[in-house]
Amino acid sequence: MSFNTFGHLFRVTTFGESHGVAVGCVVDGCPPRIPLDRNDIQPYLDKRRPGQSRFTTQRREPDEVRILSGVLEDDSTGAQVTTGTPITLVIDNVDQRSKDYSDIKNLYRPGHADFTYDVKYGLRDYRGGGRASARETAARVAAGAIARKVLPGMTVRGALVQMGPHKIDRAQWDWDEVERNAFFAPDAQAAGFFADYLDGVRKAGSSIGAVIEVVAEGVPAGLGAPVYGKLDADLAAGLMGINAVKGVEIGDGFAVAALSGEENGDEIRMGNDGRPRFLSNHAGGILGGISTGQPIVARFVVKPTSSILTPRRTVDRYGRDSEIVTKGRHDPCVGIRAVPIGEAMVACVLADHYLRQRGQIGDAPAWPFAPPAG
Repeated sequence: MSFNTFGHLFRVTTFGESHGVAVGCVVDGCPPRIPLDRNDIQPYLDKRRPGQSRFTTQRREPDEVRILSGVLEDDSTGAQVTTGTPITLVIDNVDQRSKDYSDIKNLYRPGHADFTYDVKYGLRDYRGGGRASARETAARVAAGAIARKVLPGMTVRGALVQMGPHKIDRAQWDWDEVERNAFFAPDAQAAGFFADYLDGVRKAGSSIGAVIEVVAEGVPAGLGAPVYGKLDADLAAGLMGINAVKGVEIGDGFAVAALSGEENGDEIRMGNDGRPRFLSNHAGGILGGISTGQPIVARFVVKPTSSILTPRRTVDRYGRDSEIVTKGRHDPCVGIRAVPIGEAMVACVLADHYLRQRGQIGDAPAWPFAPPAG
């Protein structure tokens, strides 16, 4: 299997399977002398970790990260810093229950990648999906923690803004609330509703989808490249590469189809700080594939978890009609734990584009430019 690496200068290669010994990643291209120890990474893994509430899979994984390479103690400060060499991160798997999948070894689960893996490779890891499992995303979250330290002054935050057909009230948006509820929802009232709603879905043995919004602030203008290196294209690719994601929007996304040119175009005035001030952000902080200096805003939709208790029609790998019931421990709304994964992918893409910009352009041109003489 190829294509386990993403990024150009900030490159991440992930490895491991759901029911293997461990998952992990190698981060290549991280600049040297950046302070880094496991405490910089662990809080983000704790956000993604399963089994933290009744609304997520009850698989019990501590997700404790180990840094195997790419760091050294700085003699002058005593702090552990990056060396500029590949950083290897490993997260052990400790709570696999492969027997939960023995009954469906030869059956294709509707909505899963069972059939496509089998028809492509001639074999598949039926134990929790193997490489196709969302367990792999723990490595992405770990890599994202490093990416956040590469771009100075950047903050990346995500929130669940819709579950099933039910949306949050954006007038009640509170970033602090995201850390106070099990859904990473920025609206306390919506979070209370989601609890009752998802309890009903869970008890019925079913699942539901969700929409996640990620906002990156402190991103300088000028990241990205026209035509084939567009920042929004790479963000879309990164987010679409997350398990179960079926759609991505940048800024207002599909909603701009209902806007006029006057409504959609983000007007500009000069701010008191001598920098341009945009009067709106329909573009999501990106124009022509290049960052504007405004907050980068991206949303992605996560489909309902395909592993459900309802009997479903399927076929087996020998071409025979059959029926399947998926047992085991599964998220009734996998979109909840997708919040820190989306944050990580956005952070990795932005770190990569920051290093590309620094490598090609160096210091940004002085703006505003002097008007022509005369």
